[in-house]
Amino acid sequence: MRTIRLPAPAARCAWPTSAILSRSSQPPWSEIGAMRVVFHSESADPVQWQKALAEQIPGLELRVWPDVGDPAEIDAMLVWKIPPGSLDLYPNLKGIHLLSAGTDQIAGDLSIPVGLPVARLVEPAQVSGMVEYALHAVLDYHRHFDRYRNQQAARIWHEHPRIFARDRKVGILGLGALGAPVAQALAELDFDVAGWSRQPRELEGVKIFSGWDRLEAFLRRSLILIALLPLTAETRNLFDTRFFAKMPPGSYFINIGRGAQCVETDLCAALETGHLAGATLDVLQSEPPEPGNPLWSAPNLILTPHVATSPDPKSGAVIVAENLRRMRDGLLPSGMVKRP
Repeated sequence: MRTIRLPAPAARCAWPTSAILSRSSQPPWSEIGAMRVVFHSESADPVQWQKALAEQIPGLELRVWPDVGDPAEIDAMLVWKIPPGSLDLYPNLKGIHLLSAGTDQIAGDLSIPVGLPVARLVEPAQVSGMVEYALHAVLDYHRHFDRYRNQQAARIWHEHPRIFARDRKVGILGLGALGAPVAQALAELDFDVAGWSRQPRELEGVKIFSGWDRLEAFLRRSLILIALLPLTAETRNLFDTRFFAKMPPGSYFINIGRGAQCVETDLCAALETGHLAGATLDVLQSEPPEPGNPLWSAPNLILTPHVATSPDPKSGAVIVAENLRRMRDGLLPSGMVKRP
């Protein structure tokens, strides 16, 4: 069994002073025994998470799936995606904590017992990472760096007229926990920012379009479009030829949400015809793309290997530890995932 267990640091408070609830009546973790958590992720480092969580929960054992030891000892799961068929193994499971803000990887998973708490992870470094990526993609196009790179390769020295941020219309498709901060960061740089969401909401400095009947009007004013939608039946393959045709000629498309939402052959066609001036994709239908995938050679397309953001174990552990305590105590965690 692969168990990662680090000693609790000396003279450390078991819980951050900024916690959501008062803990004056809560016993320290050392008095209630070890907590055993199954960890499963293809990319996150379990050693880093164990080290960070040990600062919050002394004695916590992180058991890396599939080497989980006695299933009856497992209290919770910390996972990106639930390993198929694993939930039936843990009779004393008190909750599941995801390693991501998105939840489509568990959508429709009927193995999750009704009433079992599931929490998503949205932490400061995760948000700032997405904002950084979005700002870079927007500014790269806005300040003509794509053109200057091509000119340098061709040994051409030519200045393009500056377009002021206030005159550049940027649209944020999806105003959730990551989309809203991206919209506000761009608004603070004086871009003309609009956002679309399924339900009405308010964001300072951001024009709001809400509901599917307002999507076309939103698209027609978005010269730069950033997609940050959750994956649902309605948004799967949403970005197709009809979708791109509603965007202004010469516009720029950035997808940092879900790869399954983009019909990649239609995107390539829009780039080939010049209707789209360019695009940046951090998420794809299949990752990595096959060598023959037309995305590799599509004009004015930037591909990055799903690196827009990731949770920081150090700051994420504060949130995860608080939620594990709440699950242990029979309370609902913050970031609770709404399920049927």
